[in-house]
Amino acid sequence: MEGFPHPLPNRSSPLSARPAPQPSTTANSHHSASPLHDLMYGYIHASALRAVVIHRIPDLLAEAPLTAEQLAAEAGLKAGPLHRILRLLAVRGIFQQDTGGAFALTPAGHALRAGAAGSQRDAVLLFTDAMFRRSAVSLDDTLRTGEPGFDSAYGMPLFDHLTGHPEDSRLFDTAMSSLTSGVNEKIAESYPFPDTGRIIDVAGGRGGLLRAVLTRHPGLTGLLFDRPETVTDHLLNTGELTGRWQTEGGDVFTAVPSDGDLYLLKNILHDFPDDDCLRILTNIRRAVSTGTKLLVIDAVLPDDATPHPAIALDIVMLMTLRGRERTRTEFEQLLQDAGFRVNRTVPTPALTSIIEAEAL
Repeated sequence: MEGFPHPLPNRSSPLSARPAPQPSTTANSHHSASPLHDLMYGYIHASALRAVVIHRIPDLLAEAPLTAEQLAAEAGLKAGPLHRILRLLAVRGIFQQDTGGAFALTPAGHALRAGAAGSQRDAVLLFTDAMFRRSAVSLDDTLRTGEPGFDSAYGMPLFDHLTGHPEDSRLFDTAMSSLTSGVNEKIAESYPFPDTGRIIDVAGGRGGLLRAVLTRHPGLTGLLFDRPETVTDHLLNTGELTGRWQTEGGDVFTAVPSDGDLYLLKNILHDFPDDDCLRILTNIRRAVSTGTKLLVIDAVLPDDATPHPAIALDIVMLMTLRGRERTRTEFEQLLQDAGFRVNRTVPTPALTSIIEAEAL
């Protein structure tokens, strides 16, 4: 299963379109939202966003602006509460309200439509789901115990829960594809992949990155390796990729397919603590020959205190899993302990970087 990508959009995403709040210059400036209040009300904004996505309000606004009354009639909702939620989300840059009271989609709002290019609908449904809300509520316990809030809320680790709950597992997998739909192409464009050879995408989810790489490099073939229930719903069955891909179900903690010329490991290591990362990396090292390259694709935090957007994702890891975001130095140590040497780090237009490592 491809692990959590960064929940925040890359800089070119329509979801980054909301302008920064401007300080008030009026006598009523004490009514303006402060950073503290923005944090306090965060769950309200997330819940409002979830509500309009569930009722497919962005889809109803795809063609033209509509009033809350018109939208309510279409969706079978109450106009008064809907208007108030739309007004709140207009402040957040999801909708625009005209002088006649009709609401229209902003670029960020268009990204909430089902089936839209780069749609983030499934990502919103996942990160506002009870699985994450309950985990976040338990952060105060996590500070005391060090254990993920998810484990205490559900009595088991997240991925064990997903294995036994197909609906939650499907939501997770579709959200991962949603979040990485534009990122995969940026990664495929950023690294000089070889003209020929076999790519093995380890724990590659539904194969979005592998599809992007194979599409861009017609001389390559690929194998998607992940949980059996994940690879059955893969994204590789396209006309231009005919005959160039395979899938294999398995467990990265047991063994990894051999005979690859280049291995991909995207958004996986940050899901796990160091000892589990070493198990995964060691299994890859056992499967490859000396000199084989491994691309670890993850957010790379600065070694100093410079702010980085993946710091927010680090808290998602804290509340749901036992993983963490890492610095380049920390990645280098993990890879060295598993028998790899880091050659270079390649930046991408997304918030992830590509760490190129070579088997020693």
